[in-house]
Amino acid sequence: MAKKKGRGQKGQKSGGRDEAAWARTDVIEREHMKNERFEKYYKAQNILPESEWDTFLEKMKDPLPTTFRVAGSRQAARLLNDTIKGVHVPHLGGVVFEGESVSPPQQIPWYPEGLAWQFNVAKKVLRKSPEFKKFHSFLVFETEVGNISRQEAVSMLPPLFLEVEPHHRVIDMCAAPGSKTAQLLEALHANDTLTSSSIPSGLLIANDSDYKRTYLLIHQSSRLPSPSLMVTNLDASIFPAIKIPSEQTTFPAHTKARVAAKRQYQLMFDRILCDVPCSGDGTIRKNPGIWKHWSPMDGNGLHRFGLPCSCSICAIRNELTAVSAPLSLQLRILQRAMRMLKKGGRIVYSTCSLNPVENEAVVAAALKSIPGFELVDMSNHLPGLIYRQGMTSWKPSVNKEINTEFATYQDYIQSLDEAQRGNSKMLESHWPPTPEEAEKLGLTRCFRIYPHLQDTGGFFIAVLQKKPPSKPAPPKESVNSKRSAEALAEAEKSDVKKPKLDNEMQGGAVEDRETEETEEGDDEVLDEPAQDANATMNVDQSNTEASSEPKIRFKKGKTAEGASAHFKENPYTFIAPDDPIVTACIENFDLNSDFPKANMLVRNPIGDTVRSLYMVNDIVKSIVQHNDYARIRLMTAGTKVFGKQEGTEAKREGNETTHFRVLAEGLPVVMPYIGPKAIVEADLAALKTLLEAYYPLTSGFADPFRSTISEKPNGSYVVRFRPGQLGNVSLTHELVLPIWKSNVSLTLMLEKRAKSALSLRIFGEDVTVRAREAAAKKREQAQASAELPVEAPAIEESAVDEETGENVEHLGNGAEELEA
Repeated sequence: MAKKKGRGQKGQKSGGRDEAAWARTDVIEREHMKNERFEKYYKAQNILPESEWDTFLEKMKDPLPTTFRVAGSRQAARLLNDTIKGVHVPHLGGVVFEGESVSPPQQIPWYPEGLAWQFNVAKKVLRKSPEFKKFHSFLVFETEVGNISRQEAVSMLPPLFLEVEPHHRVIDMCAAPGSKTAQLLEALHANDTLTSSSIPSGLLIANDSDYKRTYLLIHQSSRLPSPSLMVTNLDASIFPAIKIPSEQTTFPAHTKARVAAKRQYQLMFDRILCDVPCSGDGTIRKNPGIWKHWSPMDGNGLHRFGLPCSCSICAIRNELTAVSAPLSLQLRILQRAMRMLKKGGRIVYSTCSLNPVENEAVVAAALKSIPGFELVDMSNHLPGLIYRQGMTSWKPSVNKEINTEFATYQDYIQSLDEAQRGNSKMLESHWPPTPEEAEKLGLTRCFRIYPHLQDTGGFFIAVLQKKPPSKPAPPKESVNSKRSAEALAEAEKSDVKKPKLDNEMQGGAVEDRETEETEEGDDEVLDEPAQDANATMNVDQSNTEASSEPKIRFKKGKTAEGASAHFKENPYTFIAPDDPIVTACIENFDLNSDFPKANMLVRNPIGDTVRSLYMVNDIVKSIVQHNDYARIRLMTAGTKVFGKQEGTEAKREGNETTHFRVLAEGLPVVMPYIGPKAIVEADLAALKTLLEAYYPLTSGFADPFRSTISEKPNGSYVVRFRPGQLGNVSLTHELVLPIWKSNVSLTLMLEKRAKSALSLRIFGEDVTVRAREAAAKKREQAQASAELPVEAPAIEESAVDEETGENVEHLGNGAEELEA
């Protein structure tokens, strides 16, 4: 989650302490890890028994251990995990460095199937111990190709509590940098095999409000290419309604036509992750600079204001309600998620903060403002996890001097004069509910993770579920809860969509109008958050698949125009199933009749197949067809499967349709449809030859592979390597890889890093040209400077996001690093 940056007082001198150390946000000496406000505030909250306080505080000063997760599809992850357990860990047992024993990696006890690991090893050990140096190189390469996720342990928890299944419709509302998104994607692809990917019927929308960070998100999620993925760039607190044709076409007789129309085209979600922006003091072990700046007002400010929204509707809303405080960003995100959730669906709300004002207070306010939800008891979900229950009482600080003397909001307000009351930044929701309310809400079902319990960061998790109704609600006929027919008709004629104010905007009860629209306990469907007070609702007929279907209503006018003016991404355009490029790909790769040729996209407004073809599943196709891409700020959809081969050899063919090759990232998706004509069988010796040279000659391979590939026309093929033996090296599982055949040579169509990782994994050494060139360069440098060769970069140095404390990878431009 995004951490709110600390803000010190500009120009204020600090009193002569070691400013060089305090200015560092990555390294602070242990004696500087003090903050009186932090200790006073959290002691006042009684977050822990007195007997645990010193242990907790000392652990907060320790650096985090290195943790990583084996990523990818389940079968592939299990296979790589077996390699770690059976090959690497035994060699790391009993290692002694400078007279001290070094512990090998240990599996995190609560992570399913033991697919997450933790170890405490100093950097000098990684650099100088031969055993750990080899293991470190293995981790670096596998991280670069996406088989390892360098991720903080507590960050792995929220997706596990969602329990995503392949058919679920899921949204990650604050997704960047993407580690949790990758976990959700893996759960969606639970049925993948080692060589081929399934096409889940479900959906994952990964959203983030920061435009630049969405590219990092795309990069992270590309490691498990999925036709079910979409990435959007929207403010999660006002995430718009997404329209799709629903399976439900009949409704109870008393259902209003306008309610049925909305429900028929409202995308509702089975699972929603709200890993919201927070003050981030749970990451203090990774971001020790927090010690200097921490203040309880960080959490209060997020609860009071959140981050400012610049849209015109919020400006109008705030102007009209100047006497009242806007809702917190955290609460607005959670409430928006609650309104997008299906009946029986699940939300996980999480922060990397220990502050109850950002945690239990937000959950309590959300549960009180929107009925029909409950906290789920997940205490037995991860048996090895040690945690503390959620808090039912706390004492918010009304100022940065840690004044926690006011037991209730009323006590605080009464202590102020009239002028001070109008300027107060505290809300009633900063204070805890009554003991009776807290028990009824079940706040003890929340999870609090403290660093000293299992050597982790600090974290908070709450799991909410939308309850089914106890019995159908009868139609409402009362005058107070039902607008007159005349008023309704007048409202529907109006060109102006009025902003929601009153109780809803202040965190109170849901408006009568919203309650009225929730009939028979069906999924609550609200009007999408307005983004312009003057936006009008028009009918868009261009994307309807049949004229007999009810038409989907889109926002037009200033909203769409404004979105287009500031959104520069290209749209996704479906191409015809009989497009010459699609037809050529079907023929060249012998694709069977089940291949979803109607689900192919290109990224330009006119549908030209210029460079890449994308594939999506049916629900993503429906969303793309029925929504304005600029309005939902669609950054990416589906996954690339075919790309144009740009090499001279390909162009020499003279036929544009033969230049397309299957991409390495898209091969698992296409593999279930590829026929025998496009597949060539090979052995381990052939694989080693393909890795050892950029363009090995066809004549350099042994039969039967040489004869088989020589008879093939030039173009793209898939090589299937069967399990086998080469000397003391074994391939225990089937492997499929893409190649390009030219007149006299072959090219393995993998990135250079992927080749190195594959070589290390199978042959135990890097046999690639890249490795030989790097080794030669190091030798030259060593001879010239009489120094040791430069070591591989440490994972910790290259993979930490300063804002979040989570792992991120180097962001590339998305292009494949190919030798061809």
